Amino acid sequence: MPENYRTLTRTYRPRTFDEIVSQDHVSETLQNAIKQERLAHAYMFCGPRGVGKTTMARVLARRVNSIEKEVSGESLNQTLNVIEIDAASNNGVDDIRDLRERVRIPPQNGRYKIYIIDEVHMLSKAAFNALLKTLEEPPDHVIFIFATTEPHKVLPTILSRVQRFDFKRISVDEIVARLQDVAENEGINVDNESLHVIAKKADGALRDALGLLDQAIAFCGTDIQHEELLRALNVVSTDRLFQFMEAVENHDSTGGLQLIDELLQEGYDIQEFLVELTEHLRNLYVAQNSENMHLVEASENVKKRYREAADIFTEDDLMRMLHIVSEAQFKVKEAHQPKIQFEITLLKLIHMERSRKLNALIGELQQLKKNGRIQRAVDKSASNGKKSASPDPSFSKKKETKTKEEKPPKNSKKAESREEKKSENPPPAEKSEVPDSNSSPADQPTDDSPGNIFGSPSLGNPSPAETMAASTKQKKETEEKSNDSKPQKITLDTVKEKWDSYVTSLKKQVPEMIYFQMQRVEPVKLNNRELLLRCNDHFAKKMVEEHRRELAKKLKVKIGGFLQMKCKVKEKDEDNESSMSPYERFKKLQERDPKIKTLVELFGAELDYNLNQ
Repeated sequence: MPENYRTLTRTYRPRTFDEIVSQDHVSETLQNAIKQERLAHAYMFCGPRGVGKTTMARVLARRVNSIEKEVSGESLNQTLNVIEIDAASNNGVDDIRDLRERVRIPPQNGRYKIYIIDEVHMLSKAAFNALLKTLEEPPDHVIFIFATTEPHKVLPTILSRVQRFDFKRISVDEIVARLQDVAENEGINVDNESLHVIAKKADGALRDALGLLDQAIAFCGTDIQHEELLRALNVVSTDRLFQFMEAVENHDSTGGLQLIDELLQEGYDIQEFLVELTEHLRNLYVAQNSENMHLVEASENVKKRYREAADIFTEDDLMRMLHIVSEAQFKVKEAHQPKIQFEITLLKLIHMERSRKLNALIGELQQLKKNGRIQRAVDKSASNGKKSASPDPSFSKKKETKTKEEKPPKNSKKAESREEKKSENPPPAEKSEVPDSNSSPADQPTDDSPGNIFGSPSLGNPSPAETMAASTKQKKETEEKSNDSKPQKITLDTVKEKWDSYVTSLKKQVPEMIYFQMQRVEPVKLNNRELLLRCNDHFAKKMVEEHRRELAKKLKVKIGGFLQMKCKVKEKDEDNESSMSPYERFKKLQERDPKIKTLVELFGAELDYNLNQ
């Protein structure tokens, strides 16, 4: 290796706007501002690490001062026109005061004097305040460029004086394309799958991706193999993740525990594995719909595997698994034995019932329920058939009556003559509704009729003695009901006597809020069926009056009568209590709160009162 070797992150740092990856919205805006000569006096570049904030500031400084491309970005700081300041180590008021003094000096050559302040959010509040006036009205030859990963920590007064640009994360495909160019220039042989592994581990930061590629070259040489790269970067391979999910699919707890042991023996971090497993489950969920495969950050071969494995689990199963694994990430951090917690997570996934099995079970239960309904209907119809086959006394009576109607009486001629006389001399309309006592219709045979020698049948009309007894019994029941319906005399003492049991019974009959308020309510007056209640505050009064109808009904069960409820707020008696001695107040407190009274009686508590207090 030559002595002047430079890492890939330094060698391939962009020097023009065109070389900056995935930040076109910033590059185009700045280039147009330069062309139109509308450069601002202060810029703020915000975004995650490694996406090109400082690089964009250097490219802007190079462009406005027409610095040659051969001069590297790191050499720009050696010129007198571009000054880079690290706010993490120069964050005091004195540093900013020194900066304000140097701002007055015009550039030695070139048009602008550019100050690049990196990690500007590290400046103290006093330093920010010292910079405010200079930042708002700097000399015409000065441009400030701030870079930060945490813009929310910058004072709003600073943000209002700059033009802000938000840099975005670089996608996996864009990082892979950039790494391929670098590999070709360096003469490195690397497969596409390995480049995806590097790009995913970089997490949207191109600088991190170049550093990982440099590390892989140092470990594998100019020919990077996928397996060697995984060992070099200690990355969980996709094969291991599919193997893990295969153990879950087959309910293979033995194989799953063995796999965990192998992962830990090889030095994989449990937390990183859970992170990769969460993404793996998410990709399986996305692969359920082939139209969303662009959301999966992987090579085409891996995407194909995801499509094939998508039907193993349902969406419901994958959602439950994602929930379990996400919870495990937090539990492993706090666990004293992370390995056991990891194994418990695996066993949960293995023993979790699958949605297909649950759906089949629910279908069987519904079918059994449906069959049970049919069986009950059959049994009911069968029981109805048996009832119709059994002799019914009323049915026998009707049948007997019908038979008597069909059979003509013995003196049929006399009956016919009577019917003819009735038809010739119809009774008045007013008397037609009242049955004639002398006549005996065919459907209502009497005791005097020739066909009923032994009196009325046992299943027929009741005898006069039975009728009289039934009427006496009914009259007695009516009198008892009328006596019960008479309102009993209710006094305030009766209400107070039943009040505690009434309030206790409300615990399971009304909402808790009403029950708590009723515990603080007491009856004070009863006037003409109107019960006056006293409560502590207006909220309690409102709650009781809103539910007074329901509360009055439940009170009726206790006292035997319905009372209208009305509330009034308890008058404050601080003046009376202020005149009491401490011992009298303590006694009053015992009367109000039975629990305190019980404690005093059990433990012999006494009031310890200090006159000096």
